[in-house]
Amino acid sequence: MSRDHRKPSRYNQQFFRDWGGAGPLTVGLIAAVLVAVGFYLAFTKSIPFTSPGYQVNATFTNAVNIAINSPIRIAGINVGKVTEVSAAGEATLVTFSLDEEGRPIREDAAAQIRPRLFLEGNWFIDLDPGTPDAEEMPDDGVIPVTRTGTSVQVGDVLRNTLQLPQRANLQKVLAGLGTGLNATPTPAEDLTFEPSVRGLSGGEALNLLYREGEVAARSTAIVNAAYLGENPNELRNLLRGLGRLTGTVNARADDVQGFVRNFATFTGALAAESESLSETIRELPPTLTTARTSLSNLNRALPALRGFAIAITPGVNEIPETIRAVRPLANQLKPLLTESELLGLTRIIKNNTPATTTSARATLALLPQLQYFGLCVAGNIIPTGDQVITDGGLGNGQKASRQALYSAVNVAGSTSTFDGNGPFIRFQVGGGTEKVQMPDPLVGGILTPLYGRTPVPTLGTSPLDLGTPPLVTDQPCYTQDVPDLNSPAAVGPGPASPEVTP
Repeated sequence: MSRDHRKPSRYNQQFFRDWGGAGPLTVGLIAAVLVAVGFYLAFTKSIPFTSPGYQVNATFTNAVNIAINSPIRIAGINVGKVTEVSAAGEATLVTFSLDEEGRPIREDAAAQIRPRLFLEGNWFIDLDPGTPDAEEMPDDGVIPVTRTGTSVQVGDVLRNTLQLPQRANLQKVLAGLGTGLNATPTPAEDLTFEPSVRGLSGGEALNLLYREGEVAARSTAIVNAAYLGENPNELRNLLRGLGRLTGTVNARADDVQGFVRNFATFTGALAAESESLSETIRELPPTLTTARTSLSNLNRALPALRGFAIAITPGVNEIPETIRAVRPLANQLKPLLTESELLGLTRIIKNNTPATTTSARATLALLPQLQYFGLCVAGNIIPTGDQVITDGGLGNGQKASRQALYSAVNVAGSTSTFDGNGPFIRFQVGGGTEKVQMPDPLVGGILTPLYGRTPVPTLGTSPLDLGTPPLVTDQPCYTQDVPDLNSPAAVGPGPASPEVTP
């Protein structure tokens, strides 16, 4: 390209000379637009007019460690990220988007909040996509709180496990270990020890054990050499026998598991009664001393016992005659087991057993319903009745439940009878400047309004009567929110009855 082609044409030079460049207003508008776009992208973190893609919601009891853009992983592979974290009552609703390689997500999917690796930091959601037999979850579906969880932290374990009683027990263990290593045994405790360690503390006995370690190691070497056997193929025969033994143990795996389970239960019981077991072991040496004395006394008592056995021999010989004497009584007791006596009573009890079982089964089915009813009364009905309706000067400042009882008392008082015409509601009628009217019930086929006068205009009812809500039979009462009698939807007063008329 020549130099002339690289130069601006005369037309372009003339255009720029005539335009004179961008003015301050144009530059300011462009800068304002760029700043507005930057703020929008910074706060929304999304590009407008674009879809976030396939999204799933998960409800966690506690998702305080999850933040926006936290990764979503399936089998350790990142398949999405968190887009929103919001409160859902006492729980937390986490919304995250998934890539195509993370789909499909089934209806029985589960989610778990787990810590990331040490060098990664932060947390991630471990997503289980569910079983292939389940249907695919729709876009913006929800994983309920029953299928979500949060990993337990080491700090939570230490805080919840090492409470004051556990710390006190740990201190007792350490103090007991120190006492066991430094305390000198009593003469009664020395009775159970080997002569070489009698009178030594636990620490001194361990030091003696270390000094005797050379002799023990030499004896161990001799034992190991003996394991080689004296004849060829003894080790192979031993391994073959061990193979048959392990095969038998494998065939009886259920029995071995039951043994291990029972042994764990046994050791758990010992651990639960460790203090009592320690007291028992502490009392064992004196008990052995007393038992030795008791056995000596028993040995001395055996000649007298032998004489007693000789003396009781005639009584034993009389046992057959005693049985013959008791036989008439047994014959009299035999009719007691006939159809009309105990046998018939047993049959009646047997016939009533199925009905009793059915009643017990029905009672077991009723108990959860009673629990749900109690939860509804304690968590919904009572809190609703404890609310005070704040309708200005029209209320008496009492709870709604008390106002309901007051209205019942007032109606009962207004219907008290004092003549032979029966219980009718009576009102004190007075005049006034305000004319009111109300519809008259249909009497004699003619519907006419009723009129009256009051000193002041009539007031409406507060809170408003919003009608009976629909009955939902598949949701427990105690899981619903407590109705707010002072909510904006219930603010009165409602229509007055009777109403003021011109």
